[in-house]
Amino acid sequence: MAVRLLARTLRGLEGVAAGEVEEQGYGRVERRRHREVWFTAQRPGPGLLELRTVDDVFLLVGVADGVGHTKADLARFAELARSASLRDLPAARAACGGAATVSGVDVAASFLGRRNYNRYDIEDAVGREAADALGLPYHSRREGTAPPDGGLSFRVTVEGAQAVLAVRIAARPLHRRAYKEASTPGTTHPPLAAAMARLAGIEPGMRVVDPCCGTGTIPIEACEVAPGARVLGMDVDPRLPVSARANAAAADAPGAGTIAWGVADAGRMPLATAVVDRVISNPPWGRQVGAHAALAGHPERFYRELRRVLAPGGSAVLLLHDADEQIRHAGKAGFEPGEAVEVGLFGTRPSIVTLTH
Repeated sequence: MAVRLLARTLRGLEGVAAGEVEEQGYGRVERRRHREVWFTAQRPGPGLLELRTVDDVFLLVGVADGVGHTKADLARFAELARSASLRDLPAARAACGGAATVSGVDVAASFLGRRNYNRYDIEDAVGREAADALGLPYHSRREGTAPPDGGLSFRVTVEGAQAVLAVRIAARPLHRRAYKEASTPGTTHPPLAAAMARLAGIEPGMRVVDPCCGTGTIPIEACEVAPGARVLGMDVDPRLPVSARANAAAADAPGAGTIAWGVADAGRMPLATAVVDRVISNPPWGRQVGAHAALAGHPERFYRELRRVLAPGGSAVLLLHDADEQIRHAGKAGFEPGEAVEVGLFGTRPSIVTLTH
């Protein structure tokens, strides 16, 4: 039985997520919208919950066009819920790897632009209608309390005059990786780390290094994206590789337990020259984490060191704030930048930049 699905992404990763959906055989992509990828799975199953570059994945329940900006348009949201085949959702969710039982209803809504109603108005319009149809209690988010576990979690997104209604498959958003038992300021968002690993084009046997690994998100996601790669994570803070090792032990990614971890200065890596195939990293240029040791005040040292350790034909995939400035430093070290992918990340606009030499 074919099922229509909707994956939510970070802004800018829609294309990467669509590529993962089709290349990994999860389904056929129908459409991309702001932070969304719509696709159809002919044989839905629990494998859908293994998507790595998306924040979450949902059953696509219904679409309403012609939604306006006035409070009168709230009736359109209630109608959208009322017209959907809600009683089929628990079974459809279970077929895709979600829970079969349902204890209640909750709704999260978001929209672009100005409207004369707020997200809670949308949520209550949909939630009350859905709860009535299913004979279940409705938990409103209006008072700021999180919904209890075990509910049927609806998602409403509005872009322009179109509203979309969907239902989360998993018990919690996919970006909340179970392995992240330890974290640190500036940690890389897991789907973003997975997207960087996909963009790096890692192949089995390649040697992959993250010289600013923090608590290990990029190395762990690289193992998930490319089983068989030889991955090394290093950080100048001696506490972080210990936490990264613990996270890797909790991960179920193939090869995560074989990641090598070390304490090292990213400006003076303990590696021979021309031995690394890919560098994937979120370097610390003073956002949430400051540069230390050899990198403090000297970003050019980082790029010279990357140039030294990368083998001929190797490349670096980096998450860069102030990308233009960083690309200038990289250029002085002999790198050529590829196309930058700007992403929306918690109110900032960093870019994923590929550097080759």
